[in-house]
Amino acid sequence: MAKTAPSSRHSARIVPLRRGTTLEMVRLACPDATQMTLISESFGLPILDSDGIRDQHERLIVETADGLKEGLGERAMQIHLQRIVGAYVGSAHGAGQFYSRAVTEARDATAKAANDMRDEDRDGPVGFDSGAQRKREFAADMGLQAHALRMAAEGAVGAYERTVGEAWKPFERQVENPGHSVDRKAAELQMAALG
Repeated sequence: MAKTAPSSRHSARIVPLRRGTTLEMVRLACPDATQMTLISESFGLPILDSDGIRDQHERLIVETADGLKEGLGERAMQIHLQRIVGAYVGSAHGAGQFYSRAVTEARDATAKAANDMRDEDRDGPVGFDSGAQRKREFAADMGLQAHALRMAAEGAVGAYERTVGEAWKPFERQVENPGHSVDRKAAELQMAALG
């Protein structure tokens, strides 16, 4: 049996990363101030003080960092704030995704209700909202929440930059055992032992 010469090149190991949620992803999923004002006016919801929410959360994070600066070194402060800001961004993104699903359901229900041939989508008895109306109102409420959390996340990101001196980026961790289950790894080890 002929042996092949060992390759002089070492194979590079590619380590996949688990992508973190960015502020840009939040901005794409959550309503901005203009859209939120339109939603609030259309559904009779309170008009949020978007700048106030953002500024309050920025101050909150900056004050937290000021309170910790004696006990934490520069790198420890950066890691701590990175995690806090990541939580704000992740929460806002989750709310934005939920809002998007609610809008889709409201659109679908409204389109079905516009079809005169469907009895099940007609308005209920007098004094009760239709299912499509309830879905639209629910989507509007979720938009209000998503916008508020977006503003909080923007404030937290601003505080990070102000405190640390560099733009916030989501932490990207390595994917553990990509595509390998424990059983598969055990089988590979057993087969290697068999020769």
